[in-house]
Amino acid sequence: MRPTTATGSNWLPIGYRGIRDGVVTGVFARAAATALVALAAASTAPAAETLVEGIAAQVGNDIVLVSEVMEIAKPVEDRMREAGAPPEEIQKVRNEALERLIEGKLLSSVVERLELAAEREEVDSAVAAIAEDNGLSTEELYKSIQSHGLTVDEYRKKIAGEIERSKVVNSMVRSRVEVSQEELQKLYDERFSKQPSGGEEVYLRHIVVRTGGPSEISNEVACARISEARAEIVSGASEFQVVARQVTEMNPEREGDLGWIHDSELASWMEDAITNLQPGGLTPPIEMSFGCNLLQLVDRRPFKPVSFEEAQPQLRNLLFQQKTEIEYVKWIDVLRKQTHIERKGSFGG
Repeated sequence: MRPTTATGSNWLPIGYRGIRDGVVTGVFARAAATALVALAAASTAPAAETLVEGIAAQVGNDIVLVSEVMEIAKPVEDRMREAGAPPEEIQKVRNEALERLIEGKLLSSVVERLELAAEREEVDSAVAAIAEDNGLSTEELYKSIQSHGLTVDEYRKKIAGEIERSKVVNSMVRSRVEVSQEELQKLYDERFSKQPSGGEEVYLRHIVVRTGGPSEISNEVACARISEARAEIVSGASEFQVVARQVTEMNPEREGDLGWIHDSELASWMEDAITNLQPGGLTPPIEMSFGCNLLQLVDRRPFKPVSFEEAQPQLRNLLFQQKTEIEYVKWIDVLRKQTHIERKGSFGG
């Protein structure tokens, strides 16, 4: 299937999802490093709490510490406190964190029973693959991870946990998942029935500096910034993506990437601006009512409709992942019912 946008960076421990060599992967955030932080005893000031250690839940013969719950909940909890969230909403975040940890304990018991522990070599391969996907060496990846406050051992532990979850999913769930031709055809019709039959498509990158609004930036100031950005790109001092990440006010995390767009779907001002551009070319600053813009034509090509045969592999993977997640939820619910789980203290309500 022809990509429509470029993907974002996935080397941070907040996520890495896909299918590699037949193994379904999930989200690293399901694993959490433990720390002796502590349980909050409510005080009159929501932001100031007296912390003591305790047990949040018993899961079979294992326990979940309050400190583990607080470790996972803290980032979201801090943002909610800043927004003035009430105590009951804060407790919901903690409850959700506890359920993730309970799920982790359940999975760990299955990993141990079925001897599915991640080997060092498997973790090494996963790290190398993530580094390669992001154009980094393993050493550069580790440096980036450490710059975000995570140690190498913690990161590897999270990856090991995700590998183990994948093994469990493949062992206990995957055999239940089937994707029929009828389902593939239905999804293909939903995604591609309205695709053009011909024409041209262009790959664009875009930088915009908005005008008006709370910032009250004038068109003159906005276009001056765009001109500076353009000069930096033309001089070779920085690549378009780097400048876009620093300057654009629309989806900077995508580095200005708009992906492939059919010419029939282009805004008229875009179509006019790129008509005479060659691949790699930049437009001059384009002043519009919403702001000043810079476009780069990365490439252009005749549009070829995506056939059912071409789309099948990615459609099958997508349906497989969706159905696997549904079956996984069913399976973990059964496992919960078969395991003695007792939530304690403020989590027991």
